[in-house]
Amino acid sequence: MFTSTPLAGNGLAVIHDADGLDDATMLGVARETAQSETTFVQAATVDGADYRNRIFTMDEEIRFAGHPSLGTAVAVARAAGVSEARYRQQTGAGVQPVEVELRGDVARASMLQEPARFGEVVEAAPVLGALGLGPADAHPELPVQPVSTGLRHLMVPVRDHVALERARPHVARVEAVEAQTDTMVLYVFVPDGRGAGDGAPVRARGFVAERGQVMEDPATGSAAGPLCAYLHEHTGRAETTVAQGVELGRPSRLETAIVGDRVRVSGDCVVVLDGSLRL
Repeated sequence: MFTSTPLAGNGLAVIHDADGLDDATMLGVARETAQSETTFVQAATVDGADYRNRIFTMDEEIRFAGHPSLGTAVAVARAAGVSEARYRQQTGAGVQPVEVELRGDVARASMLQEPARFGEVVEAAPVLGALGLGPADAHPELPVQPVSTGLRHLMVPVRDHVALERARPHVARVEAVEAQTDTMVLYVFVPDGRGAGDGAPVRARGFVAERGQVMEDPATGSAAGPLCAYLHEHTGRAETTVAQGVELGRPSRLETAIVGDRVRVSGDCVVVLDGSLRL
């Protein structure tokens, strides 16, 4: 997801017709696929939704995520044999509108995430220290702040690309920051990108502590939405294009824009594998 190139972006496994699977089985399947997330398509349980999207990491079910929401909508449309679709997708965070366009094995998907919720600004030094950075790497104007558009992440602006590339997170300290701020991902970014004005690329890296180590995410749609809301709040910027996954060799492109009180997150998706699951 968030790429039109096979083996780039952020991978996702989608399991259709999952109504008969219990939670333990879904978690076991997620561990078997070994993707950052695996989703399970079930019948909707709330009015107004077209289907329910259950999202599992290898450790647990989570309320919401970006690329699993978009990628699942692409898989649902592809299974239905349609080239364009609009869905209302049920997740643990609510019901989100999703739009899909399919052209062969490449698709385009976008969704409206939940209205942004901002946490209290936190001290930058401990957060930067958890990332192996120092006070001089802090952005001179923008604060470190939790933001959610469905899942709460910590926005961590840094001074420049040198600082971004130097980030080397420490697992215990990242775990402590996530616990203290009640956030899932430390989303480190350079806010002005390489260009100027609305739409200029913003470089970002997403770090999450899990399974006794810090994992880096090649594309974090549930953090790109909060980032767009954060930049709109602090700089007035209404559109943001995010480049992520560069350091991992899985480049991703996430497009975001303010729409009323919500953020639209968009990107490309490419299908690389079809198959059957036997349990």
